[in-house]
Amino acid sequence: MKTVYLAGGCFWGVQKFFDQFDGVLATEVGYANGPDAAPSYRDVCAGSGHAETVMITYDPDRISLTALLHRYFLVIDPLSVNQQGNDRGIQYRTGIYYTEESQLPEIQAVMKEQEEKAGAKLAVETAPLRNFFSAEEYHQKYLEKNPGGYCHIPRTMFTLQASEAARKA
Repeated sequence: MKTVYLAGGCFWGVQKFFDQFDGVLATEVGYANGPDAAPSYRDVCAGSGHAETVMITYDPDRISLTALLHRYFLVIDPLSVNQQGNDRGIQYRTGIYYTEESQLPEIQAVMKEQEEKAGAKLAVETAPLRNFFSAEEYHQKYLEKNPGGYCHIPRTMFTLQASEAARKA
């Protein structure tokens, strides 16, 4: 099993998006790469410096890091600084945070490909994970608990796995 941490704006939608894919074993929302003190949601919204981030545990024999990252780029605006959709602030920045140096070549390859596609330098942080603090329980699987909740990701993206399977059938 491997783990990668992805910040892509509000973590509610990012979690729901990745939960659908075969090979993703678990997700957890939290706050990453800010100061070492564990923040509350209120602290994060007040500019603590943490990014709303989703920890993704995956089986690399079923889904590769490259495949995860390609999907990640489907639901973020990689040129936007500290904003995704209507969400604005440092906590909504985009980032790929890794825990193993062996993940870096795949991350760099996808970043290079996406920069060429965009024709510009991306605003996506790529860095080792410095810290991760689990978000409050009410944030975990938020869009499952609150199906009408706000999300910057189009709802059609939450059934991408099913759509891909139907096309292959």
